[in-house]
Amino acid sequence: MLRIMVIDINLNAEKVSKEEVEPSDRELVLQSQKGDVQAFEQLVERYHRKIYGLTYNMTSNREDAEDLTQDVFVKAFEALPRFKGKSSFYTWIYRIAVNKTINYRKKRNRKRALSLDQFDQEIKTDDVYHDLTSKGSPLRNLSLSELQIKLNEALQSLSENHRIVVVMHDMQGIPHEKIAKVVGASVGTVRSRLFYARRQMQAELSEFIK
Repeated sequence: MLRIMVIDINLNAEKVSKEEVEPSDRELVLQSQKGDVQAFEQLVERYHRKIYGLTYNMTSNREDAEDLTQDVFVKAFEALPRFKGKSSFYTWIYRIAVNKTINYRKKRNRKRALSLDQFDQEIKTDDVYHDLTSKGSPLRNLSLSELQIKLNEALQSLSENHRIVVVMHDMQGIPHEKIAKVVGASVGTVRSRLFYARRQMQAELSEFIK
């Protein structure tokens, strides 16, 4: 019994130790606002992949996504002194990313042919890819590059408001409640947009999913 207690104590100590080296977003924000550049770098490291995933799925272009992701964190760093913490840093940084990406897309010629990158190997790990190529799906017979093109084309056919909820919910797994805070809409509106967007994408992909 004594040995078990000792092991439990050690495990608890290890857990506390890990929590101590992982400061919360709020703590990192407060340190950053005091001039701690390393604290902001931790925030960048924590959210870079998510923000890049958002911008990439919204633009279908690696270079654009990299530029936008960098712009998002530059904007966040510049605006951080004015961040009052009324929302979480997570919501705040996503809102910046959404607004910057939508503004970029509005400025870009909508009739421009899609500039797709060379096939992105990372799509193999995407849950959307696995769902669409799983047993029973006619899309399983498409090559990965063909599938990426079809998905991108279907995404690009959506309005900005509908595309963003598909990217955040279906591709990044963000809950409806958090999406609602980012886009400034009710949870019901987010659910409605997601339902409509999925139906529209199904229509765009109808020839492949009959």
